[in-house]
Amino acid sequence: MHIPDNYLSPETCAVMGAVMVPVLIVSVRNVKNKFSRKRLSLIGVGSALSFLMMMFNVPVPGGTTAHAVGGTLLAILLGPEAACLAIASALLIQSLIFGDGGVLSYGANIFNMAFVMPFAGWFLYTMLMKLFKFRQGKIIAAAIASYIAINLSALFAGIELGIQPLLFTNAHGVPLYAPYPLNISIPAMLIAHLTMAGIAEIVFTAGILTFIMKVSPDLLNEDAPLHSRKLSLLMLVLIPLTPFGLLASASAWGEWDPSELAKKIGYTPSGMTHGFNYHALIPGYSVSGLPDIAGYILSALAGVAIIVIFYRLLAGRRNKPGNGKAVQ
Repeated sequence: MHIPDNYLSPETCAVMGAVMVPVLIVSVRNVKNKFSRKRLSLIGVGSALSFLMMMFNVPVPGGTTAHAVGGTLLAILLGPEAACLAIASALLIQSLIFGDGGVLSYGANIFNMAFVMPFAGWFLYTMLMKLFKFRQGKIIAAAIASYIAINLSALFAGIELGIQPLLFTNAHGVPLYAPYPLNISIPAMLIAHLTMAGIAEIVFTAGILTFIMKVSPDLLNEDAPLHSRKLSLLMLVLIPLTPFGLLASASAWGEWDPSELAKKIGYTPSGMTHGFNYHALIPGYSVSGLPDIAGYILSALAGVAIIVIFYRLLAGRRNKPGNGKAVQ
């Protein structure tokens, strides 16, 4: 679901980015007003968890791959606005450092995964909780909401890709960007997420939420501590397991590089040939000179460290004199 650069037109990217500006502004204001310094650093932990979850690629019927995101899980733990910021942070690191998702298409990617998913998941979860009032109701509600939310996100991604050949073609009617129309892009995205990605989202959401409810239920309260050792332990367990994501080695649908796409359709769209070309620091989570497994684990460590340290520094800066009222 990480749309690369040059699959969407610059106009589409600009519109999607503009749509997300007020969403991010409102989310920042909400978090600033409601979150204590201790709670603020927890957003970094949530962002790191989402980052790790997206590294676990799973095979999809048809020879492609997909992954969970954790949008509903983070919305339950942190609230939808904080979840939006957490996932947006993870997607930014993925884009700039690892080349996973485009720089110009960042607005579209955060719209799909950091806006649609957590807000839809939170809404569905709160509605279902009114029905599921038995002991395991919270887990079941979270599982159902997460499944529907990730598929809504996939639907929007399919629409964004599918309108490109309808709106942007050359004088001969050849698509300039993503070449597959809506009748192909929407089913392709939904098949991947109605099947394996949706199941992965349920497994991660229900599994992690169950773990938290048993060992660290304080994370569900607004007075959660600065740091949860048990939640950190969970991340330490997930990091060395991330190479399982390498078992599904194929590219996700709509995330092929230009040469892969050319083999599928017989040409490279000119918008890709002459488009924006950003060189990530560690492309594809691969470190030169190291085996793929080692590079993947080091990438996981680096991504988690960058995210957690950033939010720790942000929480510390908020507590300094001169930055407004210190919140303990």
